[in-house]
Amino acid sequence: MPGHWLLASLGKRVLRPGGLELTRQMLTRLRPSAADDVVEFAPGMGVTARLTLAQRPRSYCGIEREEAVAQHLEARLGGGHVRGVHFIRASAEATTLASGSATLIYGEAMLSMQTPEQKARILAEAFRVLQPGGRYGIHELALLPDAIGAAERKAIEREMSMNIHVGVRPATVAEWRRLLQSAGFELEWETTAPMHLLEPRRLLSDEGWRGALRIACNMLRRPGARRRVLAMRRVFRRYGSHLSAVAMVCVKPAA
Repeated sequence: MPGHWLLASLGKRVLRPGGLELTRQMLTRLRPSAADDVVEFAPGMGVTARLTLAQRPRSYCGIEREEAVAQHLEARLGGGHVRGVHFIRASAEATTLASGSATLIYGEAMLSMQTPEQKARILAEAFRVLQPGGRYGIHELALLPDAIGAAERKAIEREMSMNIHVGVRPATVAEWRRLLQSAGFELEWETTAPMHLLEPRRLLSDEGWRGALRIACNMLRRPGARRRVLAMRRVFRRYGSHLSAVAMVCVKPAA
């Protein structure tokens, strides 16, 4: 089981590298409102979707590759029986959405899992679907420093991929900036946060006391899962000086 779904099975709801606080900062800069047609790439557990829907956008569309996840989100967040809210089983590389049909798009913790070619295709799709003047936000894993050596990068990618059971290919902050600009976007805002996904303080901040206790109890009952989670945390700590979370908001230039 991929690491993020393992954590979800233990009760973890917030699976973003910078935690709920960085997600909130990104949404503050994106400013979802009743005038927006919002698209979210890979909504996952639906935590950010709930925050966005609380702003009552004109429409919301979640693009989810996994059919079971899309069905679960429809059942929880509305789907066909809530006006303007729906989920499409599709890839972020090929959403099937019409060009210029969204005013706001965002994705979190999904580009970091893609190859450079896939990253470019997803950014190109976001650019195509956005209206001129539309906003695009990302919240991803970043490598530090910008001049990180090739050996360190390969070691981090290898160990994280082995422990999480998903290919991990984060970029440096400067590389994320260049990727967005190469796709045609104009960067408006960026910030970073520590990558403390599995640290006790972040768990309490993201999940609350009840959520953190639920995760701890589930880990006690599932020794195999506990070993995997602790192994992931050891890798995160080993490379802590080279890992960060980054959020960026940019715009598609007006025609």
